[in-house]
Amino acid sequence: MSLTLHEARARAAVLSGISYDLALDVTSPEDFRSRTVIRFTTTGGGTFLELHRAEKLDVTLDGSTVTPVYDGSRIPLDDLAPGRHEVVVDARLRYVTDGEGLHTFTDPADGERYVGGYLGLDITQRLFACFDQLDLKAPITLTVEADPAWTVLSNGLATGPGTFAPTPPIACDLFVVAAGPFHSVRWEYAGMPMGWHARRSLAAELDRDAAELRRITEICYDHFGRIFTEPFPFGSYDQVFVPELNWGAQENPGCVTFNEFLLPRGRVTDDDRRRRAMVIAHEMSHMWFGDLVSPVWWEDAWLNESFADYMGFEVAETAAGYTGTRVSFEAVHKPGAYDADRRRSTHAVAPASEHVPDVATATTIFDQISYGKGNAALRQLVTWLGEEDFLAGVNAYLTAHRFGNATLEDLLSALDAASPRDVRGWAEVWLRRPGHDTIRVTRRDGVPVLTRDGVRPHRFTVTAYTPNLEPAGSRLVDLGDEPLALPDWSGLIVVPNAHGETFARLDLDPWSLDALTGGLTGVPDPLVRAVLWPALLDRDPLRLLAGQLPHEPSPTLITAALGRTRDHLIRRRLPAADVPGALAVIAAACVSAAGQDEQRAVALAGGLAWSTTDTDLLRRWLAADATDQGLTLDPHRRWALLHRLAELGGIEAPQIEAEQQRDGTADGVLGALTVLAARPTASAKAQAWAAMTEDPGISGRRFRALAAGFWSPSQRELVAPYIPAYVAAAPTLAGRGSAFAAEVGRAFPALTLTDEEHALVRDALHSGVPTVLKRHWNDELDDRTGH
Repeated sequence: MSLTLHEARARAAVLSGISYDLALDVTSPEDFRSRTVIRFTTTGGGTFLELHRAEKLDVTLDGSTVTPVYDGSRIPLDDLAPGRHEVVVDARLRYVTDGEGLHTFTDPADGERYVGGYLGLDITQRLFACFDQLDLKAPITLTVEADPAWTVLSNGLATGPGTFAPTPPIACDLFVVAAGPFHSVRWEYAGMPMGWHARRSLAAELDRDAAELRRITEICYDHFGRIFTEPFPFGSYDQVFVPELNWGAQENPGCVTFNEFLLPRGRVTDDDRRRRAMVIAHEMSHMWFGDLVSPVWWEDAWLNESFADYMGFEVAETAAGYTGTRVSFEAVHKPGAYDADRRRSTHAVAPASEHVPDVATATTIFDQISYGKGNAALRQLVTWLGEEDFLAGVNAYLTAHRFGNATLEDLLSALDAASPRDVRGWAEVWLRRPGHDTIRVTRRDGVPVLTRDGVRPHRFTVTAYTPNLEPAGSRLVDLGDEPLALPDWSGLIVVPNAHGETFARLDLDPWSLDALTGGLTGVPDPLVRAVLWPALLDRDPLRLLAGQLPHEPSPTLITAALGRTRDHLIRRRLPAADVPGALAVIAAACVSAAGQDEQRAVALAGGLAWSTTDTDLLRRWLAADATDQGLTLDPHRRWALLHRLAELGGIEAPQIEAEQQRDGTADGVLGALTVLAARPTASAKAQAWAAMTEDPGISGRRFRALAAGFWSPSQRELVAPYIPAYVAAAPTLAGRGSAFAAEVGRAFPALTLTDEEHALVRDALHSGVPTVLKRHWNDELDDRTGH
C-alpha cells in the first residue's frame, strides 16, 4: 500500500520527537532479525507504523504486549493517549535480491556473502518498522550482529564492531547498512574519519583508484566547506561500492553507496573518470541539500536531485579538474531531458503537491526532468542571478532549516531576499511549468536575429563563426519577448546557447544549419560541438554520422552520438528492413575514423562492436584479446563483442560457458546471460524468456541482463511472438516493487513496433498496469511515435 500525501500530512500533524533504536541480526543466510524501539510523542488518537511482509512479529506498546491487526504492510497503533510512547517491534524478514529491502549477494568470484539495506522512497519499511515518510526525521541508533570478520558500515559514527552512535535527525529513507568482508581504504582528513570500501574481490580495482578517489573526496569536501556556511553535517564520511545497487549512487548521510560500475575492471577511460568525479561531487553535495535539509513531501524531490546534479557537474569541471564534464552533460544527459520534456509524462521541475498524491507516483518523478532539466534550470538561474546571490540565498535556506524539512517556497524566500531580481517570477515560468522554449535564428538582410518561442527569460552565450567555422566572436546576451538583432555579425554563422547555459531547443537559420551539418567537427570548442551534435542528430543522424564521426576528436562526443543513434533510431524508430543498411553506415563511419589516440579508438571500437556484421573481425578481436587498433580488451568490452557475435549466430553455448568461467566474476555471470539470450535461435529465446518470467525470485540484475540479450532489431521475426507475451506478463512481474517494475519497463522490446503492436500496449495500459510500469510504457510509446 503506497503512502498517500493525505496520510502523511495527517500523521505528521500528530507526531513529534521520534527516535529509533535498531538492532539487526544478519548471521543467518535465510532471514534476518529486525528489532526496533520507536519512541515518539503524539497529540493522541490513532496512527500506524509501516513494516513490509514480516514473517514473525512481536509488538509491545509502553511495555505491554499487543496483537495489532497486521496486514503485511502496516502496524496500527489505535487510541493512543496524548504524550510520550514507546513501541518495540521484533520481527523476522526475508532477504531480497531486487535491492528493495535487505539485499543479499554472494560473490561468485570467492563465495563471500554481502548484505545491504540500500533504501529510499518507501523501502525502509522493508528493513525495519518505522514512520516511513520524509518529514518525520529522527535520530537512528544501530547495532548489527554479523560475522565477526565482516565490516559493517552505516550512517552513524562507528563506536565499536557493529555499533554506531545515534545519527542527527535524518529522513528514514536515507538510512543505510552494508555488511560483508569489504576491502577498505581508510584515512582522516580535517578531523573527519573517511573511507572507501569495495567487495574483497574488487580489492585490486579499489587499490588502483584509491589515490584518485581520495583526492576527489578531499577536493569536494574543501570546496563545499568554502561555498556553504553550514559545516559538514555528519560525524564521518564513508563511500562504499556495493553490489547490485538499483541506483547509480545514493546519498545516505555519512555513508554514500555507489554502483559498482563506477569501479570498472580493466581500463578506466577519461569518460569513466569524469563520470565518477561528477557522481562523487553530486552525492557529497546531498549532505547539505537533501540530508541536512530535506523536502517535506516528494513534489520537492527536485530540490535534492536538480541541485545535486548541477553541483556534481559544476564541481567536477571547475574544482576537481575534470575538464570536459560539462561536455558530457550537454551531449549525454541534456538530450534525454529534452526528450522527456516532449512526452505526455512531462511535468514541472517543481510540481504541485497534489500532482504527487502518493509515493508510487513519486517514484516516477525521479526522472530526466528532475535531474537533467532541473540541473539545466539551476545553471540558468545561477547565470541569471549571479553566483554570489545564488549562494547567499542557498546558505540562508540551509541555515534556517538545518536538520529539518523545507519547501520550494522556503528556498524562493531565501533567494528573493538575497537578490534584487524577481526570483518568484522566474520560478513560475521555469520551475512550475512543464515544457521548454525554442531559440530561433533568422536573417534580416543577412543580419542574424534571435527570437524566443516561449515564455522564459534566457541568459546565454552566443558565438559567431566565419563561413570556414573559425571563431569570430562570443558574448553573453539576454533574450526575452523582444527580438535580438546582431548587426555586427552580419554574414556570420551564429550559435545561440553555445555554452549550454540555458535549456531551450535550437532552430538555426538554413545557412548556419547547412554549414554546421557539413562541417561540425571544424568547430574548435568541444562544448559548442556538444550543444550542436544532439540538435543536428535529431534531423539526419545517418548523414551526420557518416560525414562527421570520422573527424570528431572528442571520445565523449563519439560515444554520445553513437549511443543516441543506437537507442533512438535503431532500437525505436527504424523499420526492420532498414536496420542492416543503417548499421552498415555506422560501422563504416567507425572503421574510417580509426587510427587516432587510444581514448578515441576505445570510443569507436565500442560503436563498431554493436554495428558490425563482420563475424571474422569479431573473432579476431576475441582471439587476440585485443581490437585491431591494438587495444587490450577489458572485460566489459569483451562481453560487448561476444554479445554482437551471438546476435550474428557466431557463438554457441559451450563457448559462452567457457567465457563465463574465464571471467569468473559477477559481471561474467551477467554477461553470459546476455550473450546466451542474444543467440538467434528459437530455443535460446525460449530459454531466456522462461528464465525472465518463471523464476519469482530472479534478481533485477539478472532480469536486466537477459532482457538486454533477448531483444534485437535484427532478430525481429524471431522475437515478434514474444511481444504480446511481454505485454501480458509485465504487469504481474512488475508487482514485486518499484525497482523491479522499472526493470520490467526498461525491458520493453528494443525494436520498432508495428501499429498493431503499439495498439496492444495501449490496450493493456487501460487494464490496471502498475504506476511505474505504466510510466515506462507511455514513455516508450511517445518516443517511438513522436508524440
